[in-house]
Amino acid sequence: MENTQPEKNQNTEEQAQEDVGLQEDLIESNWDESVSKFEELNLHKDLLRGIFGFGFAKPSVIQQKGILPIIKGKDTIAQAQSGSGKTGTFVIGCLQLINVTENHVQCLILSPTRE
Repeated sequence: MENTQPEKNQNTEEQAQEDVGLQEDLIESNWDESVSKFEELNLHKDLLRGIFGFGFAKPSVIQQKGILPIIKGKDTIAQAQSGSGKTGTFVIGCLQLINVTENHVQCLILSPTRE
């Protein structure tokens, strides 16, 4: 019996890089710094281990631009499509700042959504 289903388009590394390039062209930001690897963020060792443990190898475009201002203590507003990595951006930035020996609110994330 013949397989009549069309083959799924596999996203190659080259296509992924093109997609990132297109997304970067669409980003408007007042923040100039960005990173291309999680290691460049100088994250706590356990946090970095957790990121890689969940299978994240490279930050998404919103993460490349959005984590640094959070770590540097700046109020941050990020708007991007669903599935682009916004939640990871906020969470990674906040977890880097949390002092686990202090028992009080240290981070507040307001995330209005229509989803």
